[in-house]
Amino acid sequence: MNYLLYGTEDYLMDQEVSKILKKEKIDSMNISRYDWTIDSFSKILEDASTVSFFADKKAVIVDNVSLFNRGKGTEEECNALIKYLKNANPTTVFLFLSHNATVDNTKKITKTMKEVGVIQEMTNSNTLSVVEKMFSGYQIERESLRLFLERVGEDLAILEEEAEKLKLYRLEEKAISKEDILSLTSVSIDTDIFRFIDHIIQKDKEKALLMYQEMIKEGEEPIKMIALLASKFRLMYQASELTRQGYSQADISSLLGVHIYPVKLAIQAGFKYQSSLLLSYMKKLSELDIKIKTGKIDAVLGLELLLLEV
Repeated sequence: MNYLLYGTEDYLMDQEVSKILKKEKIDSMNISRYDWTIDSFSKILEDASTVSFFADKKAVIVDNVSLFNRGKGTEEECNALIKYLKNANPTTVFLFLSHNATVDNTKKITKTMKEVGVIQEMTNSNTLSVVEKMFSGYQIERESLRLFLERVGEDLAILEEEAEKLKLYRLEEKAISKEDILSLTSVSIDTDIFRFIDHIIQKDKEKALLMYQEMIKEGEEPIKMIALLASKFRLMYQASELTRQGYSQADISSLLGVHIYPVKLAIQAGFKYQSSLLLSYMKKLSELDIKIKTGKIDAVLGLELLLLEV
């Protein structure tokens, strides 16, 4: 069987790969792993074409595949894979993993995969239900789950790490409280930075300075904070403009090369403000960065003054 898994949710992709291997009854001794960006295409195809001698089936997993995207892969590679797919080795489970948000459905190779294999999008359609499964076997209230998401964000790989931390802490009790979440989980910098930006744009100096001082206490460097703020303002501007032009979140994620979660936050934040306002803050941060790097102002003081000016 041939599979193409694509999307920006690596956690879901890993889960689906495990599910397929279990369904196909393939153990770890009969799995070959390749990276499309490093390994030879002919070597990958040769492995897939070779009959499994030690078990009924084997798996060939190819990561970072871009062949199914527009303008990627040579004609020779596409034709060779199409030829293989139409007469695939029945003892090989061939898995292609693409971390792009979309595939090009007009390409012949994609159409062929649809005909003779399975194409599955790894999309985070319901984060709450996925997170619920992470806490399977533990008591946790729905409200606490929402708090967990609010603090940690929607990156499933990070959510899994934080969930494992909480589960290990309450291994005996099998019950997780709001207090546990507040004391043990790390707040997502993406969630925090957009809240910080809201305080800046809304000219709430008190809240902006308070958040700034908290970030400094946590060891954040002002110069890095300036760069992060500038990048988020830029993302808000780009994501909002592209959304107005009719692009989906997945399209924007793929186009800008940014994970879909920050794109989602940027669109939500950016739509509240005019493009000209976002551009003006990008200019202010750029000017401040130059002043700091040329020694005209101290980094901590410079950002603090910018917050007081707003």
